Amino acid sequence: MDVRQGSDGQTVIHFRAAGVTLLLAHLLLVGWLTLRPLDVPWITAANFEPLASIRADLALGPVEATRRIGGALLLLAPLGVLLPMAGGRIFVSPWVSLLRTVAAGALISLAIELGQTGVPGQVVDIDSVLLNTTGVVLAHLLVVPVCRARLRRRGVPGVRDLPRYRQETRLRDEAPGGPTPTITRVGIAP
Repeated sequence: MDVRQGSDGQTVIHFRAAGVTLLLAHLLLVGWLTLRPLDVPWITAANFEPLASIRADLALGPVEATRRIGGALLLLAPLGVLLPMAGGRIFVSPWVSLLRTVAAGALISLAIELGQTGVPGQVVDIDSVLLNTTGVVLAHLLVVPVCRARLRRRGVPGVRDLPRYRQETRLRDEAPGGPTPTITRVGIAP
């Protein structure tokens, strides 16, 4: 359910606008970081084998592995919070929200990896998609349910009772005989 009406409607609109603005800024930063040409003396081959580059990173030692794997986890992690924030929904199933956010994060990560095929010095790596998507999942699970619960519990009048209010309004606006029937469209013969 999208919260747009009620006494806190302006708050939700501002919250959503901030989410969209931050989302666009983050995507521009990620695009700049991942799709700019690099001047490197040699390029590794593309990695299409899942977990191969993660194993290679772990072989480099704990400090370098933490830097590389942590960087891949953190690159798109803010999307786990910014995508639901830009959606502006407070009353939504946590599973639906997680599924939507993870799907969008995975598609954005895949688009970045595919975009890197035409950029000099950048290489496609399937493990980047896996790590980026995992970062989105972790950020979403750690932040979004807590923030939504806090927004629902907040003392703003109308937010707590909004689902019941919308149901009562819908029932009151219907005619006594029920909703007006609709007629399906029929094509005209030639």
